[in-house]
Amino acid sequence: MITIVDYQMGNLRSVQKAVERSGVEAEITSDASQIAAAERLILPGVGAFGDAIGEIRRRDLEKPIKDFIASGKPFLGICLGLQMLFEQGLEGGTHEGLGVLAGDVVPFELPVEYKVPHMGWNAVDVQSAGADLGIPSGTHFYFVHSYYVRPTDPSVIALTCDYGGEFCAAVRRGNLIATQFHPEKSQGDGLRLMQRFATSPVEVA
Repeated sequence: MITIVDYQMGNLRSVQKAVERSGVEAEITSDASQIAAAERLILPGVGAFGDAIGEIRRRDLEKPIKDFIASGKPFLGICLGLQMLFEQGLEGGTHEGLGVLAGDVVPFELPVEYKVPHMGWNAVDVQSAGADLGIPSGTHFYFVHSYYVRPTDPSVIALTCDYGGEFCAAVRRGNLIATQFHPEKSQGDGLRLMQRFATSPVEVA
């Protein structure tokens, strides 16, 4: 069973369907006790950083999410679910994130020929932290975002992408994987990543 965190700001059903296509059951919940007891946890997200982190705190979900990550059980963050793991986001002001990873979330500042948000298919390059994810460099995933993460520790960067310059497309640290792209919208390669997460062994963070 995989548990998907519901804080009213995620494409929950599409994530659930992608998990179920891997042959694994998935439940959607905003119940802190269910999150705490989860076997594997997904934190999705679509929308603004400040609104999302505010909803997580209003629902008292910050501690169970952070405790789950610290437990060593498999965790997957998607899009905004990646960004909120960092210390602060700079969308519409400065907002304190979950602080699981050191770093911040900043807007694209690109030449005029690049549209923001970065939307559509783009290739990733594998970094050392992503060597065991089964994703070859050049694999294409689907992105929709105007902000990107800047990890303080480069060793957590699993995948990078180029859009007017290189940015972090995914992080990996122990049991934690989080992607800026949407694996649930990325067809075969995205579904393979979801399946790998759904069946991966439990590690100690």
